[in-house]
Amino acid sequence: MEKRTIKDYKKISVKPENIVEMVDFDILFGRSAPVEIEVGSGKGTFLLEEAKAFSEKNFFGIEWANKYYKLAVDRMGRWGMPNVRLMRTDAASFIAERIADASISVFHLYFPDPWPKKRHNKRRFFCDKNLTQLLRILTPDGIINIATDHADYFEQMTEVAERAVKQGLVKEIDFIRPAGASDGELVGTNYERKYMKEGRKTYTLALQKL
Repeated sequence: MEKRTIKDYKKISVKPENIVEMVDFDILFGRSAPVEIEVGSGKGTFLLEEAKAFSEKNFFGIEWANKYYKLAVDRMGRWGMPNVRLMRTDAASFIAERIADASISVFHLYFPDPWPKKRHNKRRFFCDKNLTQLLRILTPDGIINIATDHADYFEQMTEVAERAVKQGLVKEIDFIRPAGASDGELVGTNYERKYMKEGRKTYTLALQKL
């Protein structure tokens, strides 16, 4: 069987070198609509299902792994998804430097790299420093929706969230189950399905900006 060619769809693939100032999402998507961001988009399972279910919203995915990024771009292109854009870049730096205040309605973080070795814990995305940036870019009442299979990382996430709650920055709310989640699933991503087969638990956390 001939191997299918992975295509780079120019309308979906956003090159970081072309973003030299704050992102203008209205221009990027060619329309004005609420914008949601997913960090760690993988092969695009969540983005595809969510974008199909909510065509009135715009979805921006960030993925560092080049292989997965290319697969996700190809997938969105083949489906002809007009409300999805993807970028391969360092998420923390891009969010801090290129996304304007109060411009994102929902932030999604599903099964992020747990960096399990103690000396690598500082590389985990969900930390006090990055939460400060997420709250900056979120609109009033904006939401952060998180899932992980890693108990230690979830403990850290909970500690970070509790500090923000005590500061009056956020409140904890019920996790919002994505459109692509099937019966028995919380998120509906490839990672969750893999972990479910392995008998691993999924931990969820959701916060709303105050």
